[in-house]
Amino acid sequence: MEQHYPFVLDKLEYDYSDLEPYIDTETMIIHHNKHLKTYIDNLNKSLSNYKKFHDFNLINIIKMAKYLPFEVQTKVLNNAGGVYNHLLYFDILKKSKITDIKPPLKHALIRDFNSIDNFIQKFKTQALDVFGSGYTFLVSDRFGKLKLINMKNQDTPFSVGLYPILLIDVWEHAYYLKHKNLRKDYIEDFMNVIDWEKVTKIYKDYINIC
Repeated sequence: MEQHYPFVLDKLEYDYSDLEPYIDTETMIIHHNKHLKTYIDNLNKSLSNYKKFHDFNLINIIKMAKYLPFEVQTKVLNNAGGVYNHLLYFDILKKSKITDIKPPLKHALIRDFNSIDNFIQKFKTQALDVFGSGYTFLVSDRFGKLKLINMKNQDTPFSVGLYPILLIDVWEHAYYLKHKNLRKDYIEDFMNVIDWEKVTKIYKDYINIC
């Protein structure tokens, strides 16, 4: 996430086949090597003439895009959001179990959703309710309070003053090869490949710097 212009496609920390049978190898290859790379290439192209932004990381680019000329703002936001959302998505994938959720995230989920099971059910329901293409995010406000929000296309929670802790990509390219139109099945499978240790670290690091 600390990359700056020109952004590059880094190798994943795991093999494309490591998430089988929940996310198939072919989807992982196409999603990472084609979809993410396209966002990276387009972001670099859209920023090429704006040197003042070349030292900014992704979060700062998203937050500061409003200071770019109007004709390039949407292109930068769409592609920077696409890069950020995909990097977070791939970063929090790993076979794991709900029992892997540890404090302080565990305590915050119970506080804000009444129980871990209730959070899981609300997360799945909200992801199923995304209309068209987009994401369901678990986000934190600056006080560490958690909630779920849906964002369209490649919008990010930074646009509404919230910090992303976890997300599920429900664009069709994330699941259609394996699950076809059965998004519910993809969501169920996704719950088996959330790296709760990584998600907990993201939350812990955020609340420590708020």
